[in-house]
Amino acid sequence: MSRIGPADLATFLAIARHRSFRNAAIELGVSASALSHALRGIEERLDLRLVNRTTRSVALTEAGQLLFARISPAFQDIDDALEDLNHFRGKPAGTLRFNAARQSAQLVLLPVVTRFLRAFPDVSVEIVIDDALVDMVSAGFDAGVRFGETIAADMIAIPIGPRHRFAVVGSPGYFKQHKPPITPHDLKGLPCIRYRFSSGTMYRWEFERGGIEVDIDVAGPLTLNDQDLMVDAALDGAGLAYVFEAQVEELIAKRKLTRVLADWCPAYPGFFLYYPSRRQLPAALRAFVDFAKTSAVPKKKP
Repeated sequence: MSRIGPADLATFLAIARHRSFRNAAIELGVSASALSHALRGIEERLDLRLVNRTTRSVALTEAGQLLFARISPAFQDIDDALEDLNHFRGKPAGTLRFNAARQSAQLVLLPVVTRFLRAFPDVSVEIVIDDALVDMVSAGFDAGVRFGETIAADMIAIPIGPRHRFAVVGSPGYFKQHKPPITPHDLKGLPCIRYRFSSGTMYRWEFERGGIEVDIDVAGPLTLNDQDLMVDAALDGAGLAYVFEAQVEELIAKRKLTRVLADWCPAYPGFFLYYPSRRQLPAALRAFVDFAKTSAVPKKKP
């Protein structure tokens, strides 16, 4: 068997992380066809298939999964060692990759990142929007942003951005046809816009007042998996929407949406920046963590 070198393994790792020849090729700066040819050569030398390819998907074989699991930590250690050299440059440099749900990216991550990039021009940032929870380390991410209760226990998490509230809103036209709910239980029987997680689970609307917690499995003719679309649907009178307060503050102020059940929607701790526990953080990530701790997200003016 011909020798498999570090460059070959880096090629395989890029494909395994992205599950896409096109995206892996962009990362490595080569064409997708050249990358496919390179992988074919690696598999021929190993006499093993590492990746199953179809016209629509790329999936690791059992052998590919084993190889990926074994070499990923070693390459991460190499990346960390190279990042540590940033200390000798006097300022952080390199690329940070973040994984975040859409609303957490819009509300807290992107505003911090744009100001961070102005302060640290030698750092570049990639934000990947993914509402599903992913294995951050194996997927090649440096950090992510999520609500605190969804973060794995083996991660380090710090608050990022302000506390957040949810808001139940409907259009003025909607309330001409339906009586506004006074308590969460009044939502039963009212047309609501439901939210489905990427896992397939339907979200139950959560409320709390005076130490009493209530969650309601609302019903309605429309189900979505994007909160921005839920706001649009509420504006069109499709039903009540349960969304982040920050998304609809301006619309409420302009009376395009009407808020109900505000006294049942307390503030939550909000979002957290989380990252793996490592012996040494890459210099760019350490700089971002420190920046995020002291950086307030500016509030939009209505």
